[in-house]
Amino acid sequence: MVSRRIVLAVALATALSAPALAQQLAPPAVPDLIVQKQVFDMPSYTTLGGQTIRNVRVGYQTAGTLNADRSNAILITHFFSGNSHAFGRFAPGGPPGYWDAIIGPGKAIDTNRFFVISVDTLVNLNTGDPNTTTTGPATTNPDTGRPWGMAFPVVQIGDFVNVQKALVESLGIRRLHAVMGASMGALQAYDWAARHPDMVGRIVPVIAAAEADAFLIGWLDLWAAPIRLDPNWNNGDYYGREPPNRGLATSLALVTMHALHADFINATFGRQPADPARDPAAALDNRFRVQQFLADAGAARARVSDANHFLYLVKANQLFVAGGGTGAEGLARIRAPTLLLYAPTDLVFLESAVERTRAAIAAGGTRVEAHRIEGPRGHLNGIAHIAPLGPRITAFLTQ
Repeated sequence: MVSRRIVLAVALATALSAPALAQQLAPPAVPDLIVQKQVFDMPSYTTLGGQTIRNVRVGYQTAGTLNADRSNAILITHFFSGNSHAFGRFAPGGPPGYWDAIIGPGKAIDTNRFFVISVDTLVNLNTGDPNTTTTGPATTNPDTGRPWGMAFPVVQIGDFVNVQKALVESLGIRRLHAVMGASMGALQAYDWAARHPDMVGRIVPVIAAAEADAFLIGWLDLWAAPIRLDPNWNNGDYYGREPPNRGLATSLALVTMHALHADFINATFGRQPADPARDPAAALDNRFRVQQFLADAGAARARVSDANHFLYLVKANQLFVAGGGTGAEGLARIRAPTLLLYAPTDLVFLESAVERTRAAIAAGGTRVEAHRIEGPRGHLNGIAHIAPLGPRITAFLTQ
């Protein structure tokens, strides 16, 4: 029973880092696109808040070939708990990237035509994943020789974008054909278009609005609360000690629950007990199947994640306004044609918030298309059910 629960947890909840779900939903077999993880180094970076971080490192991967004038580059930006593994495999038969269904040779984002780049963010969650490279609280502060912990500067979505800009420019790219990302990746796409309008040809924000409103800020605070309540968190000073993985696992379970839709949860789990021999009515510790799924899923993700990085990501998302300033100012700077892909059943970025974003961008005269992503998984439709939108993505990228 325990092994069966763990398999279910990994199969569903790692949809937030997505290789398992991507593999389930991938199109018919084609030759593997093999990618290599690379690392971009910056001697120093000054944050939007004016603090300097030395020895910044972020990982990235690419596929395809830059054309002669370097005008065919597409940047893929990742979601809250993701990393740069958006496409391809690191070895034949290995787990595919989370958007492998739409990125690769002959796919919606055709790597025979485009040079595709995907980058790990600063304070990336997946510090225990060997295929993630990031700088954040868990990495060494060169001034002390110890992990940064909570002394790491507060970073914003705009800082993620500015580091990406430095990487893109190091590759000799002066203008991106497109920027595309899901959820927190969509925030980065909006920010690219608002902060660096001359560098972006078009954007494809998926399952996200262009501002963290009060409703989302409150939800993000709830995501973070279990970490802060875990005594092992110790105000962020836990490196070299027992980490606050119980709190982190609960936080990740909250993310999973929020990202899925009620109809999917109900259809998948119903009111079944986790163990048929242990009636939930007989004891407080006897669980329903959905409870056990969330606990196992959170624990599995916590083993490769870092609690402080989670908190810094929460803060970056709470602070987000496209381009800085007020939302209206940032959106008014977006000149790049925009393809908004949204899930009507999304409980993280509500359809009403996406509609406000669409209207605000269009009010400035920018061309905006909006299309629904259908599927049962709510917010996660932007990962799990993106493939049917492939023809619209291709048309938008090539017009």
